[in-house]
This record gives sequence, structure tokens and C-alpha cells, in this order.
Amino acid sequence: MPAPSPDPTLPAPPGDGPLRVAFSGGLDSTVLLHLLAHDPRVRARGLIALHVHHGLQPQADAWAAHCEAACAALDVRCEVLRVTVVRDGGRGLEAAAREARHAALRAQLPPGAVAVFAHHRDDQAETVLLRALRGSGPDGLAAMRSLRAFGAGWLWRPLLEVPRAHLLAYAARHGLCWIEDPSNADDAADRNFLRNRVLPLLRTRWPQADGVLAEVAALQRASVALLDDGDAAALAQARTPDPATLGVDPLRALPPARRARVLRRWIAALDLPPLPRQGSAWCEAALQTPAGDRIPQFDWAGCRLQRWRDLLHAGPQRPSLPRDLDLDWTGSGPLALPGGDRLRLLGPPPEAPQRWRVRARRGGERVVLPGRTHSHAPKHVLQDRAVPPWIRARLPLVVDADGRLLAAGDVVLDAAFEAWLRDGGFRLRWERAAAQAGEKAAPSTGDRPPP
Repeated sequence: MPAPSPDPTLPAPPGDGPLRVAFSGGLDSTVLLHLLAHDPRVRARGLIALHVHHGLQPQADAWAAHCEAACAALDVRCEVLRVTVVRDGGRGLEAAAREARHAALRAQLPPGAVAVFAHHRDDQAETVLLRALRGSGPDGLAAMRSLRAFGAGWLWRPLLEVPRAHLLAYAARHGLCWIEDPSNADDAADRNFLRNRVLPLLRTRWPQADGVLAEVAALQRASVALLDDGDAAALAQARTPDPATLGVDPLRALPPARRARVLRRWIAALDLPPLPRQGSAWCEAALQTPAGDRIPQFDWAGCRLQRWRDLLHAGPQRPSLPRDLDLDWTGSGPLALPGGDRLRLLGPPPEAPQRWRVRARRGGERVVLPGRTHSHAPKHVLQDRAVPPWIRARLPLVVDADGRLLAAGDVVLDAAFEAWLRDGGFRLRWERAAAQAGEKAAPSTGDRPPP
């Protein structure tokens, strides 16, 4: 008769911030919450359970009620986060639900807080197999880390070395009740197929398969750690003042294997979805093509990679301004633009409301630059100032009541308008949505794990 499995022992939580448990109500997160709720160290720091309501199953409301009741029994506050899962994003329903879930959880983390996930050793084994079958390299095979940056805080997986059988035994000993998600039995999902069909078969021949696969992940993480310093140095050499661009020449000078790693690191730093292998292949071809007027691009998961001149750009896809855009603006408050951009007039309140129109570029506009006596076409000024074409397409024009061009965003200013701004203590600012969407919120303690 086999010896009973021991109760899982949680390591000390990282850092000193409050803990937020990702609580689905399933077996794994139910055991995790029970363990944390009975840990005085965690209680002293603050413990809240977060249940994400995807609305994908008919039982979703009942599951949320179950989670609230389970938390009430443990005297733990429970917050239900309702999300909308985008079903037509091209990445599959499972990936879309995960992205929506993670976005909701990140939004609930105050600086330095710790999001606690219930992934265990069996999950790690599945991840290694899944990524191996997708052709992943060392970074992918390193699978899940026990601690990483997440939003304004950290993501912690304290059960990553614990077999699921131990969690099941713990739940039985303590009389815990949990939700069984019927979608877990659907072998159409790759992970479910591995969990339900492949791994059980492997265990009949290799009983320690889960532990061995988890060890593969640990070995790959050690290998990745050795490569990280070189990747960071190479990325630093390719960076520009704009975090969303890299220099083509420094990238081209790298060996292909290092270049691929630098691109993945850069994309991750921008908090964009992982670049697929086709994206790396596109980069290899684009970097070898002489710079010209063409704007080659690669699109994936709502994002776009583009080369223009001697720079490689990455960020979310953003629409051009509608050609018929024509808005009134007095300058007394921010002006919302299509696509999430905004115009602001910073400084003291104007003595009198202005009578400005804001519109898209139509062609034929002219502007007199500060220090010049003749007018220029904004298109040529923007080209000279190395403004990429897709940014120009979003650039709002500010014109006065007589139709005179005053500004193209905050990039090109008319001489008389620039003098008016300076004399009045004003500053025009064009706030681009992409500048925020592509930047990762850094934890308050930096990129190093908390002690």
C-alpha cells in the first residue's frame, strides 16, 4: 500500500506586498487558496481571491457564486472580475480567454503585489511537451517560472514542484469541494489532449515522466540564464531613444541565433504577444533588404512589425485617421481622436476659447516653419524629420478659422503659432495611444525578483 502523500508546504511568499490569488474554483486553486488562508504570514500581508468570470460556460454564474461561498467560509475577500473574450482574434478561444484573464488580473495588482497562480508539476510537464511539439527553443522549453514580473507586481507559482496527485489527496483529507470544468474533457484543445491521452500513456511506461519533463524545464532555464546577459547587451546596442524601435545595423551585425533571441526579448519588453517563428523569418529577410521607400511589415495577433529606413518598429496595429475627420476644438480640454489618441493644450487656461478645427491630412496643406520665410508641404517636413508613414497617417492637423495650418500633431508647428504658444506659456501635446499600449508596466522593485 503506497504511503500517503504529504501536505504541500508553501515557501515564503516573495517580497512584502499583498497577495492576490487567481481563484477559478477548480481543484488546484482551491487547494492553493486553502493553504494560503491558513498561513499567518500571508494573512498579515493581505489576501484577496480574484475570480475571472469569462462567461464562456452556462455554469459561469454558478461558478462565481461557488467561489464567493468558498472564500466566505475561509474569511477571505473574493472579487469577481467579468471579462469579454474576443473570439475572432485569430489565436483560438483558449489563448483569447487566457489573455483576457491575465489582463484582468494584472489590472488588479497594486505596485509590489503578488498574483498567485496554482500551476503544479503536471502543468509544467504538459507545457514542456506542448512547446516541444511546437518547435520551441530553450526559452520555450524552460516553460513556466516560479516567479516573474507581472503588471505592476509579480506572478508567483508556489506549487510548481508539487504533483497534482498530492493536491488531490490534500483536498480529500480536508474535505474541500471544487468545480469540475467540463471543457477540460474536450480533447480538441491541444493541452487537454496531452493531459487526457498522451501523458497517461507515457506514465504507463515511464512513471516518473512528469518529474523528468519538469527537470527538462529546469535545465533549459539554467541554459537560458547563461544566454541572458549576452542577449541584454546585444539588445542595449540595438536600442534607440524610442523603446518601440531598434536599429537595423546593430541587429544585422548579430549572429542569426542571437538576433532571434534579441527580437523575442524586445517584443516581450514591449508587452506584446510572442513573435511567432514566421515573424523571426520575416525579420531575417527584411533586415537583408536594402532600405528604400517600401515599408515591409509582418502582422500577428493585432500587432505589427515594420522596417522603415534603418529602424525596425513594433507595436499594436493602429488605424489611420478617417479622411473626413473634422472636429471643433477650443483648447480648453483634451480632444479625443479616433484610435485612442488625444490632443492637449498644456499650460494656463487660455484667456479666450480658441476656434480651431482638427482634421486629417487631405493634401495641399502648407506651413511656414519657425525661422523660415517660405512655406513647406508638411509631407516633406515630416519625411525630413524621419516620421514613419504610418505615424503620419494618424497625425491630426490643427487649423484656424481661416483654414491656415497651425500644427501637425506636436511634430510640425507654424511659426506664428509656435510664437503664440511660447508667449502664452502653452505647449501642444499629441498623445499617441500606441505609446502606452506597447510599454510594459515595470514592477516598482525593477526587473529583479523581490527578496
